[in-house]
Amino acid sequence: MSRYITRLRMRRTYKWNGRPIVEDRKLKRQYYESMSISVEGKTEDATVSLGQYILIEGDDDDNPFVAQLRKLYTDGKKKTAVVQWFVRMCEVPHNKRKLLGRDPHPQEIFFYQDRSCDNEVDGETILGAVQVSYVIICFYRNVLGNKVDLLSDGEDGDDDCFVPSKTDLQSSSDEEEEAKFDSEDELIVKKCRGSRTPRSIEKTRVSARTPRKTPIKKTAPATPRTPRHATPSIPSRSAPARKPGNVLEEARARLHVSSVPESLPCREQEFQDIYNFVESKVIDGTGGCMYISGVPGTGKTATVHEVIRSLQQSAEQDEIPHFRFIEINGMKMTDPHQAYVQILQKLTDQKATPDHAAALLEKRFSTPAPKKETTVLLVDELDLLWTRKQNVMYNLFDWPTRRNARLVVLTIANTMDLPERIMINRVASRLGLTRMSFQPYTFKQLQQIITSRLNRVKAFEEDALQLVSRKVAALSGDARRCLDICRRATEICEHSGSQKNGSGLVGMSHVMEALDEMFSSSYIAAIRCASVQEQLFLRAVIAEFRRLGLEEATFQQVFVQHQALCRVEGLQPVSVSEGLAVCQRLGSCRLLLLEGSHLDLFLRIRLNVSQDDVLYALKAD
Repeated sequence: MSRYITRLRMRRTYKWNGRPIVEDRKLKRQYYESMSISVEGKTEDATVSLGQYILIEGDDDDNPFVAQLRKLYTDGKKKTAVVQWFVRMCEVPHNKRKLLGRDPHPQEIFFYQDRSCDNEVDGETILGAVQVSYVIICFYRNVLGNKVDLLSDGEDGDDDCFVPSKTDLQSSSDEEEEAKFDSEDELIVKKCRGSRTPRSIEKTRVSARTPRKTPIKKTAPATPRTPRHATPSIPSRSAPARKPGNVLEEARARLHVSSVPESLPCREQEFQDIYNFVESKVIDGTGGCMYISGVPGTGKTATVHEVIRSLQQSAEQDEIPHFRFIEINGMKMTDPHQAYVQILQKLTDQKATPDHAAALLEKRFSTPAPKKETTVLLVDELDLLWTRKQNVMYNLFDWPTRRNARLVVLTIANTMDLPERIMINRVASRLGLTRMSFQPYTFKQLQQIITSRLNRVKAFEEDALQLVSRKVAALSGDARRCLDICRRATEICEHSGSQKNGSGLVGMSHVMEALDEMFSSSYIAAIRCASVQEQLFLRAVIAEFRRLGLEEATFQQVFVQHQALCRVEGLQPVSVSEGLAVCQRLGSCRLLLLEGSHLDLFLRIRLNVSQDDVLYALKAD
């Protein structure tokens, strides 16, 4: 008689146990550790947890599928389980069972691994947990068999529990070696894909190589051949990520730049303005452009992403018409004309050359369509899409003005007056007057950002938070730099002995040490030891970069700024040859990256250190 819990014609109710252990906001999933199953007519609920072996509904009520539970999650609509499949001996063809070399136990199953098999099943097809009494691992080339004796929950199994003898255990290792050379066939069992559970299996016969009877000589290993259809893959996580072990680890995880906060403090007004702009365009079915500027680390991109996420939720609830959102980044392109290729591919999944893609997009945004939905395009790092003729920027700003385009373009750059500085009149006119500037964070705002991220996790002293906020606000107001310093301070506190004889919180000394590490590199030391003219030249480089909105300038442009700074400081302006000598000395120290040209006046200059480090060194000096 079968000892499995078979599928009875009774009602089952599934519900989660506890709160989610992990929440993926991007995929809108919530992961749980266990799930309860209530069966009609039974007083006690069954519980299945991660790592347990479970039974899953199949075509045969007496032989449900067997698997090991790896993940449990929900997307708000249905419960889903990620499992590792096991295959029964009855599913193996009769002519292949002899390759095992012994008589299997009736309840023996084998570990099954095949990339073509879907390992996600409906969570409401789980029947319950099953007990595993022991496991013996046997290798058969491409097939890995895990011998498992199964007992249904609630049964002790003392009457006929199959226990392997020492002979069986010893013979299994001998069979492992024999199977590598003496088997005429290899056994591969594949489960077919299915939406709920696999419905059938198929067998594939693979010829084995004839064993050699002569001794094998030791030779140098041959170069492995690359598979013709190799596909790189990353194995899925078998268990959830480790939870933080203490308060400092929890704070460090919350302060990571990639951690998605629950809210964006100190940008409520900017959020509302962008939201109203995009919402009105989507509702009216019209197009438009908005230019968003601000220094790095002021929350420009994060605010736009939060606006889009809120609008998508409204569209799902049918509060506004549905729209399509695509994003491109000038930093990720080798050539500005690649913007056409990426936009076309994200809109239509079609690949084309830049010229062909531009023609197709021109036609798409100029031709009326009866059911065309609005497209919201985010262009980050706009200044990197600059070309000599500026045709890329012109098209991006001109397409939304077409009558049938229904295109909303949001552009982000670091310079407020970029349109006036580098754009010609015909491009600037297409941009319009809808602009928004993100001001650098003040020290109170930075302190509020850190506090909101920690979310009642007491890991910092109040004076320590105020110190790091004031330091960063005095330099650039970059929230990302502030978060990095705080994370480093938690590491210093954790590895120091203050937790044993103190409060265990991050204090002033830890923050000061983190600040010194962050701003005490060899480059900063070189800047502090530089001459007055060299320091003025670095200030001129930063001033010209901010004026242009770019990270590169010519010597002639920087030299004009340098002369102006000399007059402001009451110093005698240097000549062109002296200015070139100063520039070359900074280049030899690798503080500047110099690119040669035919004329020294048009020598291109870039910084080899961040602007924050330069400003910190100059202010400290």
